[in-house]
Amino acid sequence: MTLIKSISGIRGTIGGKVGDNLTPIDAVKFASAYGTWLKNEYNKSKLTVVIGRDARISGAMIQSLVVNTLVGLGIDVIDLDLSTTPTVEIAVPLEKADGGIILTASHNPKQWNALKLLNHKGEFLNGADGAKILEIAESDAFDFAEVDDLGSVTRNDSYIDIHIDEVLNLALVDVEAIKQANFKVVVDGVNSTGGIAIPRLLRALNVEVVELYCDPTGHFPHNPEPLKEHLTDISELVVKEKADLGVVVDPDVDRLAFICDDGEMFGEEYTLVACADYVLGKTKGNSVSNLSSSRALRDVTEKHGGMYQASAVGEVNVVTLMKKNKAVIGGEGNGGIIYPESHYGRDSLVGVALFLTHLAEKKMTVRELRDSYPSYFMSKNKIQLTPQLDVDGILKAMAEKYANEDVSTIDGVKIDFPTNWVHLRKSNTEPIIRIYTEAKSQKEADDLAQRVINEIKAITNL
Repeated sequence: MTLIKSISGIRGTIGGKVGDNLTPIDAVKFASAYGTWLKNEYNKSKLTVVIGRDARISGAMIQSLVVNTLVGLGIDVIDLDLSTTPTVEIAVPLEKADGGIILTASHNPKQWNALKLLNHKGEFLNGADGAKILEIAESDAFDFAEVDDLGSVTRNDSYIDIHIDEVLNLALVDVEAIKQANFKVVVDGVNSTGGIAIPRLLRALNVEVVELYCDPTGHFPHNPEPLKEHLTDISELVVKEKADLGVVVDPDVDRLAFICDDGEMFGEEYTLVACADYVLGKTKGNSVSNLSSSRALRDVTEKHGGMYQASAVGEVNVVTLMKKNKAVIGGEGNGGIIYPESHYGRDSLVGVALFLTHLAEKKMTVRELRDSYPSYFMSKNKIQLTPQLDVDGILKAMAEKYANEDVSTIDGVKIDFPTNWVHLRKSNTEPIIRIYTEAKSQKEADDLAQRVINEIKAITNL
């Protein structure tokens, strides 16, 4: 079992020993550290924090622990209960709150949970702030409130509807065009809060919805990471229902993937490509994604006269570079759409609305739209970390081996070849090395990945 502490929060598996897993004591300790950091940072007599969670089985337990820990620190809590990551992100500034916590392990399986931490803008904390919280947690530097100064809890379960209204009011979301298109959409909500939010958004757009795994029980019917090998049920149902497309989200609804009308994957990398194509066609500007994302975004951005740049992996890194470059859209190739006109966070509701507007205007099938973009193919692999593996040594050796190529070391090692690339990095959320490759054919991408894996095995004697 695993507990991962990082500048972006704490993530781990439920149960087991304190400090080795995400136990109740670890949840309380980290919530205490976050609340203490807020008190140190803002020096206000009264602080407010917004809390929301996905539907995973451990959610209610972790929610109760975190909420009451903040109350014990004298902090008022606005409890959204079942919610989505982007919903909490928009709620923080709307409530003029001092911060937010999202209780979700995102795409990880059901035994995982996490505390993801936001600042007063509803954005993920930067590295410096995250490091301060880790330091507070390690030192147990907590000072709890006396009885007359305890915080309060206010329940507000209206924010998914508020979020939907915010999306429908975006200038580039053409509500009437979507309504007139009479789309039929199958939704896989992986039995989490996407099963609440996405169908509700679609019905507001006059879309016929076929629900698949939309009951928010937290019992995930398949691996919740929205990859092709996990999505056979929705692929079959899209064809059976003669639907225009399928929509798939992860448990906290910040990753978005589409299924074409023929049952094939649109490609999670191409979620951002299609939305960027639409936005950049309406708004001149630049785009940003991370180093592990497809070259197709660069191609589409340059087609519209914009400039593309790549950041280190991680939403906070993408957002930082987007702000610096005044990007009008950005995100990550895992299906994360960041549209600053809404907010600086990955948002599947925004992505669905932009994509459907694009589709309605193009008057194409989803298959035809996908075929209109440059074709790149990715291979996503991983190597499980063990104590004897020297990750830094592996990355250094690979950078040296390919020193004559275009090598970036801002986040792991990315090696750009003329027609393909490979990116090696240690995951922030799992004890693994990620190995992503991209090429002009699936075979070429797979072959490159296998070659690199074999080279790593030779270095490490695996």
